[in-house]
Amino acid sequence: MKALVLAGGSGTRLRPITHTSAKQLVPVANKPVLFYGLEAIAEAGITELGLVVGDAHAAIEAAVGDGSAFGLQVTYLRQEAPLGLAHAVLIARDYLGDDDFVMYLGDNFIVGGITGLVERFTAERPAAQILLTRVGDPRQFGVAELDADGRVIGLEEKPEHPKSDLALAGVYLFSPAVHAAVAECKPSWRGELEITDAIGHLIESGQRVESTMITGYWKDTGNVTDMLEVNRLVLESAEPRVEGLVDVASELIGRVVIEPGAVVERSRVVGPAIIGGGARIRDSYVGPYTSIGASCTVTGSEIEYSIVLPRASIAGVGRIESSLIGHDVEVTPAPHTPRAHRLVLGDHSRARISS
Repeated sequence: MKALVLAGGSGTRLRPITHTSAKQLVPVANKPVLFYGLEAIAEAGITELGLVVGDAHAAIEAAVGDGSAFGLQVTYLRQEAPLGLAHAVLIARDYLGDDDFVMYLGDNFIVGGITGLVERFTAERPAAQILLTRVGDPRQFGVAELDADGRVIGLEEKPEHPKSDLALAGVYLFSPAVHAAVAECKPSWRGELEITDAIGHLIESGQRVESTMITGYWKDTGNVTDMLEVNRLVLESAEPRVEGLVDVASELIGRVVIEPGAVVERSRVVGPAIIGGGARIRDSYVGPYTSIGASCTVTGSEIEYSIVLPRASIAGVGRIESSLIGHDVEVTPAPHTPRAHRLVLGDHSRARISS
């Protein structure tokens, strides 16, 4: 079995962060979300992996390399535009050959891995096997309809009137039969080749499509709220360790990770939290569910429930919460100019200003 990992999306819901960085490389607990998926694939015993990349291919290739760090052999497959999940299968046709494969969306996060899913598929050999989870608003997802035995009998992509609350999570397993189904697909109203249509063709041709319900946690990390929630979940299981320097005037409480080269001075860090290598925390408070990236500086400030990407600087800021702060950002207090705001905001930013 091979793996096909999709990392070609543009990440519009994470702008402006994704104007300069791939959404799959935004870190969760100081590790890119993509890496959790690669590790899950390797743990399932899969070694050959095709990585579909788009405009951010250079950054992803630099981060993943040849895959040997994960125990994988990675082949990069360029997708010129994000034209749908079935389109990704289409461009990977030569790479996949006649092998079974697992398709994994690179910005999805699943607790518990995919080993059991792969083992079941290998044992039962349906034409396809999909992963499902119950959601509050199925209209935002591909939605499955099941019969009494749990077999998939219908699929709809973001329906106005869903027939169930069972959404397709970002992991699919396919036999080579899917390639003929993909070849039958036509662009949807979104201009994309939908994987739900391909699976629908399998069902219509009488082939078996099975489903597995997620028993643990799944999240599509496509927006800031979900990124922060996944960061919280991962930090909950962090094992405390101190490999940097913490002075006697500082206090660490709970599950706190201080990575090598980090320095904490006259500060209080309340876990779960992680301070990245080479970071400097001085005269500050770092609260629960916060990830401070490598080589960041936090001085005379308070921050909680946030993700700070490498080399950012926060100085003299009273309180920051529920925030995602990008690479090389500088956050400082504004001058006390009455009834005036000075803003430099990237495209598609959202700003909330108290009057």
